[in-house]
Formats: sequence, C-alpha cells, structure tokens
Amino acid sequence: MAISTEVPQTVEWNGKKVPVYPMEVIDFSKLLSQEPVEIERLLQCCQDAGYFYLDLRGIDGRRMLEDQQDTLKLMYRFFDAPLEAKNEFGLVAPHLGYEPIGSRTGVLENTKDGYEMIKVSRDEIQKDSPHLPAVLKTSPDMKVLEHAIAGANIATKTILAALSTALGLTGAARFENAHRNERPSTSTLAMMHYIPSEPTAHNIGHQKHTDISSLTFLFAEQWGLQVRPPGAREFGFVEPRPGMAVINVGDSLRFASGHTMQSCIHRVVPLVPEEHRYSIAYFLRAENDTMFTDSEGRYITAGQWHDEKFFAFTSPPELQALAPSSMILGGMTEEDDSAAAADSKDAPSPIVGATNMKEAVQVY
Repeated sequence: MAISTEVPQTVEWNGKKVPVYPMEVIDFSKLLSQEPVEIERLLQCCQDAGYFYLDLRGIDGRRMLEDQQDTLKLMYRFFDAPLEAKNEFGLVAPHLGYEPIGSRTGVLENTKDGYEMIKVSRDEIQKDSPHLPAVLKTSPDMKVLEHAIAGANIATKTILAALSTALGLTGAARFENAHRNERPSTSTLAMMHYIPSEPTAHNIGHQKHTDISSLTFLFAEQWGLQVRPPGAREFGFVEPRPGMAVINVGDSLRFASGHTMQSCIHRVVPLVPEEHRYSIAYFLRAENDTMFTDSEGRYITAGQWHDEKFFAFTSPPELQALAPSSMILGGMTEEDDSAAAADSKDAPSPIVGATNMKEAVQVY
C-alpha cells in the first residue's frame, strides 16, 4: 500500500478505529557524532517508551537503506520458491533456519500465525560454508545477507554505545562490551513474509510479544506493526516511514539496564487483508555467557534466557506451564490486566498471558 506522509490519529481495523501511536525520531548521524542532546533524547526514548524511529536518510545511513532494498529483492525470490527448497534444513536452531506458515500461535484465540520466516544468524554467515538453503547460497545473495547483517550490527552497536555514554558507563560495564563480534551469540537477521488474511482467518499475523534481543532493528514498508506503550490500554499502529527503521528495546537490554528501560510489547496484524507483507528484523543479542538479573530475579546468562523463553512458547501447554510467569512479556505489564482478571469469571491464563481480547504471546 502507499505510505502516507501524514500521520493519522486513527485507522480503521477489524471494524473499529485504532490509534496510531506517535514515535520519537532519533538521528543516526547525530548518534555517530555523540551529540549530547541526541544521546539524552535516545535514553529518554528507551526509558519511557522502549521504541523509536531511527532516521537513516543522512549519508551515514543511506547504505543501510540500499541494503534493505537488496534484501527485499532476495526475499521476494526466496519466498516464491517451492516449500521443499525453502525448508531444506528446517529450523536448525532457534536463531537459524526456516519456519513455515502456521508454526506458532496467531494473534487471536484458536488461530495460527500468518507468516513464514527465514533466519540467518550473524555467527553463521561468517562461516566458510554457512548452513543455509541452497536457494540462498549463491554468491550475490550471500553478499546481500552479509551487508544487511553488518549494517544492522553497526547501527545497533552505535545505539548501545550512545546509551552507555548517556548512563556514564565505562570500561567493561558499557553495554557494547557484552556484544562483542568475536563472542558467540544468537544475534540473527529474520526475514518475514506475511500472507494475505482477513481478521477472521485461521492464519493471522504475529501474536503479542516482547523480543529476547537487546535491540531490534526493523524495516517494514507496509502497515501492520502494532505497539502497546507502557500505560496504554490498547494496541495501536506504527506508521511506516520512508528512510527510517523502527528500533525497540528487548528483554536483555531491559535487564542489563537494571530494569529501567522498557521492553516494547508489540504484535503484527493485517491492516490490508489482501496484501503480502514483508519485514526485515535484525535482533542484536548479548553474548551467550553475559550475566544479568531476569524478570524473575534470577541471575542467569543471556543464552539461558534465550533458550528458556524460546522453548516455553514452542512447547505444548503442559510444558509452557513450567516457565516463570513473568517470562511471557519480559516482566512488562499491561495496564488493564488486573481489571480484566477481576471482571472475568475465568481468570486469564498465566501461561499465555491471555487478556480480555483472548490473545496469546510469542517470542523470536
């Protein structure tokens, strides 16, 4: 669909008016220059909302916009390939491989997700013979993936460095020192294709979740992303803006900041039911052996948090019940949860964080 240059206050979705939440814009070029005012604005965004636009239209960010377009072309070819070619190796690891449509729970009760996804990890792409489907293993495609991952890695590390500076962190305490390139991590590039679907379809969208990552670097030219800001009583859309990425704070950075930053609760729904939607997300994650205090007060590694949260939401309900209750949304709470629980005869499930909208949650 055409991208509006004017932010509407509401849009029509599923028979009702839904808000379009405003977002602050952070200039990537100013972060590179470590401009104090922009760094302070960045910190405020992460502590108050947990998300913002990153403006890449300056000379320092234009290459990332070109990488985005090259990646989209690659995605069109890949997702148009036969299922057996895309699913050559299946899901090799939680952060590497292909997931077909319907692999997870959908946005609403009794639905499955409405997207397929291929994930290429930063560690894997650097190997001499990365574990990727043959349809992605051509020399030009490998170069596209390398550029996309490298650019997103640079951008997110720049943000981490600016946040460290804003908080007065020094030496090993700086956030970027827990994200060193040579140390193993689950950092990955996820490319998603959402199929056309009505709001009443069996396969629909991507259910609400917080990301496991420290930072998520997202390109999406089409409407569909919704966020639920801290204190908000409903989800609202995020307007796609040309020349900008959407950045959101994930669980790991929330924990590393002493729970002072907000991990963004978000989901994806089909605003235009008949369209194919594509999005590109780079998940910057801490080194696997990085230690932090999680939402349950446990002192654990980033690798353990990743594996437990991923396992919890890809397991049968009886195994999901073993997960800590606050794992679902990384310790974040929703404004009307307590009211919904009090008003409902059947209390919301502590396992899938169901609300009066009868939603479930998911992780990357």
